[in-house]
Amino acid sequence: MDTANTQTWIILGGLAVVCLIALSAWIFYRKKQSHGLKERFGPEYGRTVEQFGSQSKAESELKARTKRVDGLNILPLEPAEAARFSDAWLALQSRFIDNPKGVLMQADQLVRELMDKRGYPVGDFERRAADISVDHPLVVEHYRAAQVIGARNERGEADTEELRKAVVHYRALFDELLEVRVGTDEGTPPRRTAVQS
Repeated sequence: MDTANTQTWIILGGLAVVCLIALSAWIFYRKKQSHGLKERFGPEYGRTVEQFGSQSKAESELKARTKRVDGLNILPLEPAEAARFSDAWLALQSRFIDNPKGVLMQADQLVRELMDKRGYPVGDFERRAADISVDHPLVVEHYRAAQVIGARNERGEADTEELRKAVVHYRALFDELLEVRVGTDEGTPPRRTAVQS
């Protein structure tokens, strides 16, 4: 009888150790995953946690964004297209003094056109911002700030300095999105690089 009791305790102890190891591994995995999401999304991680009210819901949302964007065909621009967009931006900027409100709307439109050309879906603003946050988490805040000023402008509440700041915010996003395909010699796979305009 003693041997059966001893064997039962050994089995229960072994199960307890296995459960503790599994729990520790799961906790380690979750912490590593959380750390990876924080690193990848930067400030967007904290904003999403605040928006969803819980870390696990926010992390589920960020993983869903990543999966959605990974399924998109995001392409770098050909050099000629990048040059066309850069020229359009320079022309837009040169009109700011004469028409700041119009330039703000044009900047928004040019960013949308660039996103579309790269392969980002151009749905509602929150969807666009969420998609951009996957590959460009540090500049998505510029997009959000520009949109807030744009909304104030529509209500007639934004002054010229705010409009200038909005265009600067759009410019930061524009520069980040303006990637071109380079290195297309035979045998060399195409790679992407940001264009400095």
